[in-house]
Amino acid sequence: MMHNRTLLKVTVFAIAFAFVESAVVTYLRAIYYPGGFAFPLKMLGTSHVLVELAREFATIVMLAVVGTLAGTTRWQKFSYFLIAFGVWDIFYYVWLKVILNWPATLFDWDILFLIPLPWIGPVVAPVLVSIIMIAGGIMIIRMEERQQDFHPPKLAWWISGLASCAILYTFMRDTAATLHSQVPQPYLYGLFVPAIVLYLVSMFLAFRTHSSR
Repeated sequence: MMHNRTLLKVTVFAIAFAFVESAVVTYLRAIYYPGGFAFPLKMLGTSHVLVELAREFATIVMLAVVGTLAGTTRWQKFSYFLIAFGVWDIFYYVWLKVILNWPATLFDWDILFLIPLPWIGPVVAPVLVSIIMIAGGIMIIRMEERQQDFHPPKLAWWISGLASCAILYTFMRDTAATLHSQVPQPYLYGLFVPAIVLYLVSMFLAFRTHSSR
């Protein structure tokens, strides 16, 4: 019951924080994309770039701190961070849809993140990753409720690490579009989809190990 209340509080925080994030982006788009957001990207002024980088770093810090405050064990802290991040990321787009009626579809492209290089991709990509993060976080918390320690096998770590590298590559590979204001290349769904499958495989291996004990 305690974890249910904590999970609700973390979710409410993430939804509210997502609104703050979407409100900031609404103002940025009004300044840089008064006719509507679209590629090729427009270059931000140096001072605005520095502020945006600091804001995104602060966002991760805030979500991580929420995780550490919500959990008591290291895995709980990590799980609540995953949940907070996933809910925040999904509701960021929910609020943009409410405020700007954007994206028109989940396949519209967006600037996803700026550190260490700008990330771009269709909205569906971060949303799917966020759903997996939320699911994984909840499953770990439920395990700990049953007094089970979470110890995923090394193979699960290697597979999830490979999947993460593949997805990050799909986001950051097109530096011509992000750093030189060109039209993006087609998104690498052929790499992204297998990476999502690898995430699911790693989760299966991690949680199967515990269910069989």
